[in-house]
Amino acid sequence: MFTVKSNIHQFDTFAQFAKEFQLGKGDLVITQSFIHEPYIKPLGLECHFVMQEQYGAGEPSDEMIQRMMDDLRTAHYDRVVAVGGGTVIDISKLFALGCLDNVTDAFERKIPIVKQKRLVIVPTTCGTGSEVTNISIAELKQKHTKLGLADNAILADDAVLVPELLKTLPFKPYAFSAIDALIHATESYLSPKATPFSRMFSEEAIRLILPIFAGIASEGPDYRLAHLEAMLRASTYAGIAFGNAGCAAVHALSYPLGGNYHVPHGESNYQFFTHILNLYARRNPTGDITKLNALYASLLGCSDEPKALYEEVDRVLSSMVEKKHLREYGMQEAECELFADSVLEKQQRLLGNNYVPLSREEIVEVYRQLY
Repeated sequence: MFTVKSNIHQFDTFAQFAKEFQLGKGDLVITQSFIHEPYIKPLGLECHFVMQEQYGAGEPSDEMIQRMMDDLRTAHYDRVVAVGGGTVIDISKLFALGCLDNVTDAFERKIPIVKQKRLVIVPTTCGTGSEVTNISIAELKQKHTKLGLADNAILADDAVLVPELLKTLPFKPYAFSAIDALIHATESYLSPKATPFSRMFSEEAIRLILPIFAGIASEGPDYRLAHLEAMLRASTYAGIAFGNAGCAAVHALSYPLGGNYHVPHGESNYQFFTHILNLYARRNPTGDITKLNALYASLLGCSDEPKALYEEVDRVLSSMVEKKHLREYGMQEAECELFADSVLEKQQRLLGNNYVPLSREEIVEVYRQLY
């Protein structure tokens, strides 16, 4: 009914983590310069460091990962240590398999997925929950979509929470990642694969996240700074929940938008979030969504009637991330059907977790209404 396979640790500072884990010569540390300079470089560690941004900006792609692997093919390391956000973490999970000849083959499962290195993940954002999940997501450039590799071989052996590392995270990346955490918790709560155990983590994540978002909406972005540890824990709780119960249509429908128009993952997910919830509530208004709506309403201090509730959710979340028409990202109207077909072809892993099944016509209509 429930599994958590990673050891979970927490340290106040990166220096404490580095000492406890004895970081040194046998470690490949994948990170970014803006994290390395203030937190890691002063420690004088003898690790092999790789700065992810030297291989490209934005979210991970098969091309980015392949270039990095080709450069590190002769490097000797026993442990992969990811210190970063979703991009760094998703890339590092692939390195736990060793240096692959063809990264795309791994995502398409054309080769055996076998763990070769110990994997330690230290998240520096508060949304992916990837430190405790068995999923790596990348844009496959030639396929014009994002694809997830889900396999226990890429689970972290150790997930390490260090609230200090969130202090320099700018507001926009914070908002994108934190909203993604809320969506993880919500989709996993409604998943038909949810159990009483996974729902405990979904609920606790929601209970931590929504009051922080409400505070940001009323007091401004700096409100988050007093709640970094809570947000980091909430992200991990949500990761544990969706690692067991799965994400669903919100993620599935957002992938073509992100893959074709390079929209940040959390921003892309938010464009579909409340629209999908409204659709679910219309299709099955007496199921588990009534409990979810009651939880949301109690935390936001509003009605649990779906239309009013989701309008309030949009009001709060839109203070952090703008909600746009999909055409504002460059999407073309003809792509409503093309994207729907892509989702049905490539995202069945996610669609199987929908609160209610969605037909092709319903998916096309979601894109059209949001276009």
